[in-house]
Amino acid sequence: MINNTVPSNRGVVVSVRGSVVDIRFDGRLPAITSLLHTGKDGQIAIEVLTQLDVHRVRGIALTPTQGLALGMAVIDSGGPLKAPVGKEILSRMFDVFGNAIDRLPAPTGVEWRTVHRAPPPLSRRSTQSEIFETGIKVIDVLAPLERGGKAGLFGGAGVGKTVLLTEMIHNMVGHHEGVSIFCGIGERCREGEELYRDMKEAGVLPNMVMVFGQMNEPPGSRFRVGHAALTMAEYFRDDEHRDVLLLIDNIFRFIQAGSEISGLMGQMPSRLGYQPTMGTELSGLEERIANTDTGAITSIQAVYVPADDFTDPAAVHTFSHLSASIVLSRKRASEGLYPAIDPLQSGSKMATPGIVGERHYALAQQIRGTLAQYADLKDIIAMLGLEQLSAADRAIVARARRLERFLTQPFFTTEQFSGIKGRLVSLNDSLDGCERILRDEFKDVPESALYMIGAIDEVQVQDTRPETRPIAEQEVEHEA
Repeated sequence: MINNTVPSNRGVVVSVRGSVVDIRFDGRLPAITSLLHTGKDGQIAIEVLTQLDVHRVRGIALTPTQGLALGMAVIDSGGPLKAPVGKEILSRMFDVFGNAIDRLPAPTGVEWRTVHRAPPPLSRRSTQSEIFETGIKVIDVLAPLERGGKAGLFGGAGVGKTVLLTEMIHNMVGHHEGVSIFCGIGERCREGEELYRDMKEAGVLPNMVMVFGQMNEPPGSRFRVGHAALTMAEYFRDDEHRDVLLLIDNIFRFIQAGSEISGLMGQMPSRLGYQPTMGTELSGLEERIANTDTGAITSIQAVYVPADDFTDPAAVHTFSHLSASIVLSRKRASEGLYPAIDPLQSGSKMATPGIVGERHYALAQQIRGTLAQYADLKDIIAMLGLEQLSAADRAIVARARRLERFLTQPFFTTEQFSGIKGRLVSLNDSLDGCERILRDEFKDVPESALYMIGAIDEVQVQDTRPETRPIAEQEVEHEA
């Protein structure tokens, strides 16, 4: 948007190198991060990154530069890139400039705020560590999220990332009465369209905002879309005093876009070719996600690890900001154990006695120990059968298999596909169920009775036909 309240400050294009554009101004020199417009009807947007001398600035284009030529007039908008905020943006989908891209009329009555905002000062931050309950048993028990914290979501295609995110949005809207914001950084257009449709069908769109910087857009656009989404999230936290769930897919593409810009600007690369300013740029984004005295922005970020190398600088810098890691397992998905979260690889910095309490901590450790022992015994069971184990080992296997089934859960967002009504399970109910299973209260109950239920009180001897039980359970019976 061109700011018409500022007297027109005009310049001229003197150099074009891909997305990098040099502009000469004979009058006032635009400030760093100022947005400039050029091309037909001002459609080409350029953000100022460097002032080269008293007359020239160098910027990065946020839009394609086809048709841009030397000598073209450039207009200084008089301010930085801005994003729309207000209740009117709910249920809508935007691009990095705040333009509606959902084929609906542009929202009216919105306020425009700069995307370059400082993190909340320490004096406004909450010093108390609080758990963010998701209503999903396996997350709340084994990898509790921090209210105002950041969690990483690791998983390949087809293991249930989108379903898990959709369910969290549903629970956020219904349970916490909060707002969800989905930020797609470098998303494929197919993913954006599918997610919009899924959210609409799940009925969670009215309390949600979606912001996309598509994969084919210039790096400048992909680099700033995260800041635009955060500006919207900060409005709901600071002005509306509501809790916000911010979903980012994928945070690695933010680093990748910054690396492209750094290379285009001619900066000296650091280790493995990343930009020398990567730590500063990532911190500038992540530190704005915080818990304050008025509300909290809780973030779940999909993380791509380059070549599965966890020592890669992008992964190292990202992990330093995360308070929880949720790892999705293809093997568990193939066994029908949904959500397909790996309980042994997932973890949280919140899972300490001082934060979650002694009982929760002890239970989580006991659950992990039982599941780890079962994992060690699986090879013996596969080769010799369950009967060759000692009585103590058979008891461990029985507990672990019942825990695995109890930690499955029917989702509200999959009701139309599974035919099973979704469940929102409180943390206390989840802990009670796990504790009673570990005490062998359900050793005489079929494993299938614990599969796809909510609280443990729902246990009843269900239909035990093979087709109603997880694939893993059918296989063990067949082997026996």
